[in-house]
Amino acid sequence: MPALRLLAAQLAIGAAAIFARYALLGAGPVAVSALRLAIAAVIALAVIGSLERLPPKRETGLAIAGIALALHFAAWIGSLAYTSVALSTLLVTTTPIWTESYDAIRVRRLPSRGFAASLALALVGVALVAFARPAVQAPVAGHVPLGNALALLGSFAIGAYLLIVRAAGAGIGTRRIVARTYGWAAVALVIATLAVHQGPPPFANGAAWAGIVAMAFVSQAIGHTALNAALRDFSPSIVALTTLLEPVVAAALAAAIFHETLSWQAAIGGGAILVAVGSTLRRHSL
Repeated sequence: MPALRLLAAQLAIGAAAIFARYALLGAGPVAVSALRLAIAAVIALAVIGSLERLPPKRETGLAIAGIALALHFAAWIGSLAYTSVALSTLLVTTTPIWTESYDAIRVRRLPSRGFAASLALALVGVALVAFARPAVQAPVAGHVPLGNALALLGSFAIGAYLLIVRAAGAGIGTRRIVARTYGWAAVALVIATLAVHQGPPPFANGAAWAGIVAMAFVSQAIGHTALNAALRDFSPSIVALTTLLEPVVAAALAAAIFHETLSWQAAIGGGAILVAVGSTLRRHSL
């Protein structure tokens, strides 16, 4: 059934943070991100078969988009070492707020009342989360604000990626854009791993490798593919709104597996963020 496939896609994508937490048991966030993107790039290239040459300006634009994607994954996965899965996944979903803000600034127009209200609500929610009593469990204790900041950086970076791809990737096709940007992101992350001296997990660390492979195959190859396929049965607005299930799924899995908890202040802030993002997505999809 289409509805079940869409739900399964959100479950697979929502589980990405859980897989990443296991991957971090054996390697640093930059190395984990590099391996995840390298596997995803190989899968994407295998699907399309080959890459045709592009004009230098477009290739440069997609390379810059790939670097933004690399920053997104490194920052977001890094955040999972310092803050809870629930807060990290929640904060990284604020991207529509920032991309809509950029569009308003770019065309020099005042935002609508609805968007202004959503932006204000999102900022209040982020503030509540940022200054909440840290009632969370994370691998590295005592650095929740750093983890939250990294998750927000990941949100800004994926927003930049989407804006750059919108300009540089027009008319190229989603599969070819993905293959190129994943490839450039993998290259950037491999260089970064060498710079920060982060190696892959030991081969004996089965949990870490399972987390990395699961991120690439379950969350990316299966989850995102099923999400794209859902567009055949549902409107873009419905598919976009179901992405709000991702932080809910991640929080539920983290509570069951890692016994994570949130303070009431963080929960209220998270609810405000979800309402703000949902309102933005609804207006953008109409």
